[in-house]
Amino acid sequence: MLTDLHIAVIGGDARQLEVIRKLIQLDAKTSLIGFDQLDHGFTGATKYQINELDFSDVDAIILPVPGTNHEGQVDTIFSNEKVILTEEMIKQTPEHCTIYSGISNDYLNELVKNTNRSLVQLFERDDVAIYNSIPTVEGTIMLVIQHTDFTIHGANISVLGLGRVGMSVARSFAALGANVKVGARKSEHLARITEMGLEPFHLSDLDKAISDSDICINTIPYPILNAGVLANIPTHALIIDLASKPGGTDFRYAEKRGIKAILAPGLPGIVAPKTAGKIVANVIVTLLQEAAEEREEKK
Repeated sequence: MLTDLHIAVIGGDARQLEVIRKLIQLDAKTSLIGFDQLDHGFTGATKYQINELDFSDVDAIILPVPGTNHEGQVDTIFSNEKVILTEEMIKQTPEHCTIYSGISNDYLNELVKNTNRSLVQLFERDDVAIYNSIPTVEGTIMLVIQHTDFTIHGANISVLGLGRVGMSVARSFAALGANVKVGARKSEHLARITEMGLEPFHLSDLDKAISDSDICINTIPYPILNAGVLANIPTHALIIDLASKPGGTDFRYAEKRGIKAILAPGLPGIVAPKTAGKIVANVIVTLLQEAAEEREEKK
């Protein structure tokens, strides 16, 4: 249980609703900022404007997956309120207050550094990333079906990167009967691709490897599909870029060549917000309970 803990949930999309439900279920004192237009209320939670919240007893702050923008503004799809998280607000919190976010940026990093607070990036955790790869794969399959006029079965698919998402994507499309090749740099990743029964290639040979691709799925957050590489891909090919914004594709050049290229970060929150929210909620609750137990032991 999270009784006696005060948790502030600031902004977010439908995924945050699952987090809120879990917090209430476990008896946390839950304050909501950026949810004033939410159709249904949450019994046990209180809505505030951000300038109304008393931060002095807040044990944890839960931000949306993107965290903030570079000016500190938090996305609030359930409110028209402009919510900005400032150093002054964080300085009011107890020293043990922890901020939870999916990812971070320079603003958030500077904020926690200047206030001497802890920041947990949930999407840096293997468990969250692996669980999230499931709805990511389903969303990718959906996009491929929507934007092609041929079957996945028998299609030539190139997957770039064998990280936590890349591995799930490659395995799933292979199971659907596609001819899957996977590009990586590390020798151990190339070995793993071979062990999976897929065709490996080194990313230094990317321009040649994708020359027969019907579909290219990128998971690498680096400008890897540049103009020089895209000049070698067939014009009928579909590119799905799963990397975080701005992605790893030269979208301008792809459009110039008539290649359909889609930037699709955050698919779990789009295709399966309930599942994605439960993944985040379960991990956050575990971390909150562990942190509370550690504070009790130190008393």
